[in-house]
Amino acid sequence: AAHSSVLGARGFCKRRRSERSSHPSTPKPARGSGKRPRPEEHPPGQPRWQEIRAEGLSCDYRLLFGKAEADEILQQLEEQVEYFEGEMTKVHVFGKWHHIPRKQVTYGDPDLTYTYSGVTFSPKPWIPVLNRIRERVTSDTGHTFNFVVINRYKDGEDHIGEHRDDERELVPRSPIASVSFGACRDFVFRHCASRGKNATCRIKPIKLQLAHGSLLMMKYPTNVYWYHSLPPRKRVLAPRVNLTFRKLMAIAKK
Repeated sequence: AAHSSVLGARGFCKRRRSERSSHPSTPKPARGSGKRPRPEEHPPGQPRWQEIRAEGLSCDYRLLFGKAEADEILQQLEEQVEYFEGEMTKVHVFGKWHHIPRKQVTYGDPDLTYTYSGVTFSPKPWIPVLNRIRERVTSDTGHTFNFVVINRYKDGEDHIGEHRDDERELVPRSPIASVSFGACRDFVFRHCASRGKNATCRIKPIKLQLAHGSLLMMKYPTNVYWYHSLPPRKRVLAPRVNLTFRKLMAIAKK
């Protein structure tokens, strides 16, 4: 099932690339009355959801926004999202501080915090474009979310290494909704037992290509057993913005 689902995700991406080839990477405002484009139906002939399954991995994938709406949302994200600066752009890994190779920021409900690689992030308040995306995800999945991590990759040089979203603030067994806009990038899952020189077994990585306007639902127990990453791809020249919506619980301060 996993193999056919991966091919399906690539098929979505291939279609998206051909559509984008005729217009610049920075979308132009929609012509006409300036009204918000109507939500587009998922592509005919494609299943509403594609299941991606492997040992300990459970994900669902679909196109959430049609091209016109995805272009409009990407433009609003580029104009309105304010990314962290200074010390908030560093992470603590293996005893050293490193600048992250991408832009990052968190938005969410007040009084929530999220600790990642030695840094505790407090969210900025929700803005309309983020609520618009969040409401669509909830409408489509039935899950509610109170926090989002936004990563902006300016081109294929920007990336994120292998990691699991398993921080203690996450509501146990809650899914993570990953929504992507912009350039199509490889997204790789690797089983925890198949990593590095001390790997105890050989389980093939699962590579997806997440299309412009797509939603990937990472469900329990995916983040228990599988690491995921967005590796560098030097041939990619356009930006990508990814939003991972989460359900957090408030952690009492010590």
